[in-house]
Amino acid sequence: MNDAGSKEITAAAVRLAITADRNEEQAVKELLSQQNIKSAAIDYGGDFSGAVAKILERAVVAAKREGVIGQSHAEEGAVAGAAHEAINQITHKALGLNLGGKIAIAGNGTHIAVCVFFAVGLLNLNDVALGVAHRAV
Repeated sequence: MNDAGSKEITAAAVRLAITADRNEEQAVKELLSQQNIKSAAIDYGGDFSGAVAKILERAVVAAKREGVIGQSHAEEGAVAGAAHEAINQITHKALGLNLGGKIAIAGNGTHIAVCVFFAVGLLNLNDVALGVAHRAV
């Protein structure tokens, strides 16, 4: 049995989102797995104006592919809702600019969290934005 609650699951999503490379990402996923927390991460880059729908879709697909969620509409909706809320938290910084970074999902069956961690800007003139949200299933 896993007693990780909303705080622990959300912290897991943040930890995974801020990994620097695939090796570190894999190490964090293995550590989370030992704590009975399932996780998935996706890199994303592009113009913010078309990003929202793509990020929501990729988060749901990755969560299903990695076994963070099952096939139910409630679980898919929880991931999509948390991803949407996380994106809403960075919209004021990202509107009209480019994004590059990672989307991470963590869950334990009862709790699901999504974290988006992006460089936001033009060329090499970037700011950093992090948004995170949790849902209970």
